[in-house]
Amino acid sequence: MAVPIDLNAYRLAIRLDEPPAEVGALDPSAYVSALDRVLAFLATETRRDVSALGQGEKLRAVRFLLTIRAPKAIPATIMNDLDQCLKTRDLHGSVADAQGLATIRDTYAGSQYPAADHCVIWRGDITQLSIGAIVNAANSQMLGCFDPSHLCIDNVIHWAAGPRVRQDCATIMDLQDQLESTGNAKITRGYHLPADYILHTVGPIVRGALSEDQRQDLASAYRSCLDLAAQVEGLNSIAFCGISTGIFGFPKPAAARIALSTVAQWLADNPNKIDRVVFNVFSQEDAEIYSKALGEY
Repeated sequence: MAVPIDLNAYRLAIRLDEPPAEVGALDPSAYVSALDRVLAFLATETRRDVSALGQGEKLRAVRFLLTIRAPKAIPATIMNDLDQCLKTRDLHGSVADAQGLATIRDTYAGSQYPAADHCVIWRGDITQLSIGAIVNAANSQMLGCFDPSHLCIDNVIHWAAGPRVRQDCATIMDLQDQLESTGNAKITRGYHLPADYILHTVGPIVRGALSEDQRQDLASAYRSCLDLAAQVEGLNSIAFCGISTGIFGFPKPAAARIALSTVAQWLADNPNKIDRVVFNVFSQEDAEIYSKALGEY
């Protein structure tokens, strides 16, 4: 059985330890021109007529075309235009600082959760969180979602971070030369995200009754992300999405209990490695599920 590659096998290939180049935002006129050049390039590649699009539709068209695009190189001038457009887009976001979020100890008075001082339950947009790394629930191809109609976290994170993430993932997968196994993880830079890095992990797919193997696979996904983060100097905070709880079908209450117990055990076994873990929830229902799971301690 083939073994997935470890961090040292791809770290240099994706220049993981180099901060992404700084780019500036554009004034409105320059933004329009740069976006037009990016859209023209992408439309020409796919032989699509975008001449009738209004200004408000052009960024959505760029997102669509990048989502369906294979992870091949983009000319440097076009990539620079795109970087500046994404930087300008990001000016309108509202970034939350993970270090300023209330911990479980602060929020749930009297909680007996063993990692309450280090963990946070937070409802918000994970792509707008300033933190060491966010976790992406990926599929085994590890290249992001290619369906623009999907509202999966994989799509959302790749669009927020920009196309260099897909290129880095392709480099990793070319080196690995096999699909990513369930429960494993890889790491890339965050690029246009306020997070420094993205941890990409493959959770189990549940169709029918939940099995013990699927429980173990989900726990492994959490541990793999934490283990990988601990290998990157200066990376001491992580935000987890609800791995496998979307289209992968893992029951949310069971997933929350596994997430909480696995993280608490890892933090106990690895003191002073990670000082903040955020459990990012999507809805009020999700927040209540975590609250109930915490009540079991």
